[in-house]
Amino acid sequence: MPVQFPAVSRWLHWTMAAMVLTMLGIGAAMVVSLGDYHALVSIHRPLGIAILILVVVRFVNRRLNPPPPFPATMSSLERRVATASELVMYGLMALLPLVGWGMLSAARYPVVLYGSLHLPFILPHSPRLYALLRQAHTILAYVFFATFMAHLSAILFHTLIVRDGMLKRMAPWSIRPSQKAS
Repeated sequence: MPVQFPAVSRWLHWTMAAMVLTMLGIGAAMVVSLGDYHALVSIHRPLGIAILILVVVRFVNRRLNPPPPFPATMSSLERRVATASELVMYGLMALLPLVGWGMLSAARYPVVLYGSLHLPFILPHSPRLYALLRQAHTILAYVFFATFMAHLSAILFHTLIVRDGMLKRMAPWSIRPSQKAS
């Protein structure tokens, strides 16, 4: 039985973790920094689309490569909560970019990926729809941040307090299965 996620799964996880942390930082900076707003938005939009693409890749990879088992120290309730929070995070990582793309489409703001490469509008022009989606995007970002913090807190709890090897499952380095003495 594997003790660790496959290398591709770990690479996707840590790459997306860096992207998501960058997005959270940029999102917070956009709220407080009007002077840098346009520069931040020019990073935020294509990074959001990259996250959307990678979450689809990651979801497919997850279906093809099931995770290693949870540590025996986790109760069935903890396992269900961990699985549910993971699904919530996957859903939010897909939903946030889609809502953002829809919001910008409703306002007729182009989603510039690079140079003259723009995404098509996915919703009709509507100031009312834009306002609704902008509010939804903000609320979903706060929900994602809370879910992300719960995920991080659970990993830290299991790593530092329970010491059950939870972090080893997704460690970016390879872990050899422990050999049991005969």
